[in-house]
Amino acid sequence: MLDFKNICHKVIKRRSAKYLAFQILFVACCLFLSRALSIGAEIKGPEIKLQNNVIYVTTALLLDEKHVQEIKNGIEKEFRFYIGIFRSWGFWPDEFVFGKSYIRTLKCDPVKTEYIATSNDGSRIIEKRFKAFESMVNWVVSIEDLKLMNTQELEPGTYYVRVTVESKIRKLPPVIGYFLIFLPENEFKIKKNSSTFNIGPKK
Repeated sequence: MLDFKNICHKVIKRRSAKYLAFQILFVACCLFLSRALSIGAEIKGPEIKLQNNVIYVTTALLLDEKHVQEIKNGIEKEFRFYIGIFRSWGFWPDEFVFGKSYIRTLKCDPVKTEYIATSNDGSRIIEKRFKAFESMVNWVVSIEDLKLMNTQELEPGTYYVRVTVESKIRKLPPVIGYFLIFLPENEFKIKKNSSTFNIGPKK
């Protein structure tokens, strides 16, 4: 004889599991869509300075309030900066000449009030601890007077500097971590060119 009570219990359990899975999927989709529809980040500059035959670059990543709040909530992030100099050829594709890259990471522990950031240029890693959240963010997103290259190494022509920034999620807090499978590792990728400048006599 069939155990009607046991069968009903199994049916309810299956429905509950499906409903829970649906809830998780729905929340994850909402998080994914909100992230995809609100990049919000911008690149400041880049500003070019020619001094003593050296090209210096100053730029910064401007984060919106959404990304700032995520960092405050404990989401560890990584920003990858690519700063390259290109030669403009008019009708021909522009030529990449030289570039540098930096990986900046930052994490915030709201409970311990710890602010830690690192910078890696491929040859050395710098780690800094900050007493204030704003100081950490400003250090991570800013690049000031970066010595890019000597103009004597360039042929006469028209050039510009392109800054590309990628944002990646390094680590999520435990509660949000359950949805990691649904969240994109790459948050955004943006780029911006400087004004053109001439090296050598104008043609």
